[in-house]
Amino acid sequence: MITAAGGSAVALRVDHTVEAEVQDLFHRVVGEHRRLDVLVNSIAGEDPLMVQWCSFWETDLTNAEAALRQSLLSHIITARHAAPHMIRHHRGLIVEVTENDILSAGGNPVTQTVKLALKGLALNMAAELRPHGVAAVAITPGFLRSETMLEHFGVTEETWREGGNKDRNFLESESPLFVGRAVAALAGDPAILERSGHLLSSWELGRDYRFTDTDGRRPDWGAAKLDFSEHPEQLMQLLRTGSEIQLRWLRELRRRTKHFLTRLPQAHSQAVPGHADGAGQD
Repeated sequence: MITAAGGSAVALRVDHTVEAEVQDLFHRVVGEHRRLDVLVNSIAGEDPLMVQWCSFWETDLTNAEAALRQSLLSHIITARHAAPHMIRHHRGLIVEVTENDILSAGGNPVTQTVKLALKGLALNMAAELRPHGVAAVAITPGFLRSETMLEHFGVTEETWREGGNKDRNFLESESPLFVGRAVAALAGDPAILERSGHLLSSWELGRDYRFTDTDGRRPDWGAAKLDFSEHPEQLMQLLRTGSEIQLRWLRELRRRTKHFLTRLPQAHSQAVPGHADGAGQD
């Protein structure tokens, strides 16, 4: 697909839970191209190992350790070995692909932990990378029209709208290329450090950067009027309760963080290395 679109790509088989393989990957990339500009951490391992939607006390934890290693530790390993190459050139972008543009996501403790942790990973990396002119963000697609979802609805990329007969929400779905274009837009933004640490979404970035999906549409999961009619009321109540608790949690966290910031000594303002104009200052 990349070649057909006029680009070039090299497919490499890498186990991202094995540090030696990840290290060799980046040595090859830098050896052949002299630099590393963008890393998109979209490594998954919790699905299909952890596909349950259930309460935490009912979760089957048989594959939990493997899922956490494959879908979380792999991200840390990969970012760890990518960052030094970016730091060396005072530029770069690390993207953590997650689920949902709020705190909650997933359907059991393992998937919930993974998706939340990836958002926090980007947040923490951003602070450490900022003095080096490197950015880190988390990003979520909307209703992703992946190969798995196309198979689930019994459609193809050419006939995907027929899936709307089974689920009206699918009509607002997006191809995997849409979130890819979001990443490309971020990587080309000279003010990317202003977004570093943020939890972003493909649809909001589509509004900001004005890119479209393969069919010329600009799907907007955040503005779509979603159909929840097929979901049980028990799940709806869980989502309401969880959202209300999150809001209270965030308000309290904001208050504590602001208080903590006042206790820190004042920093001397300085430009980020490699940015003569001072872009990205704290």
